[in-house]
Amino acid sequence: MTELQLKVLELLKEDARRDAELIATMLAVPIEEVKQAIAELENDHIIVKYATVVNWSKIDDQKVTALIEVQITPERGRGFEGIAERIYLYPEVKSVYLMSGAYDLLVEVEGKNLKEVASFVSNKLSPIDAVLSTKTFFILKKYKQDGIIFEEHEGDHRLMVSP
Repeated sequence: MTELQLKVLELLKEDARRDAELIATMLAVPIEEVKQAIAELENDHIIVKYATVVNWSKIDDQKVTALIEVQITPERGRGFEGIAERIYLYPEVKSVYLMSGAYDLLVEVEGKNLKEVASFVSNKLSPIDAVLSTKTFFILKKYKQDGIIFEEHEGDHRLMVSP
């Protein structure tokens, strides 16, 4: 990985809308070098996707997001890989992480409503033979995601009470 590629990655991580021309100007390098660096990063699957962070609370079409702690029995010869793969193939699943600590996998799922997420846990996730237990936590409000603060702090307008 070149120094230019690292700088390009950092700039795109901050704002994926930056085009090669702007990045070239910011880094004071020729635009062709930036285009080549981006193409190589995409071809090597280092840049996998350009995504948009949406503040769903600002629109009516709110989705329900849950984090699920999953304890599993690792498979002989494959460890956690096969089970993680089986779980991440479900369309409801947004992320799967191998964790250290009290549980093995952290699974992020999204559904239209609470019932849809509950159905996923009870009908798809829990019946997997290797799954020993699950704990589901519903996200009530997102304050910050991927470095983006959703609501600016307006300060505390409460009156001070003294004894």
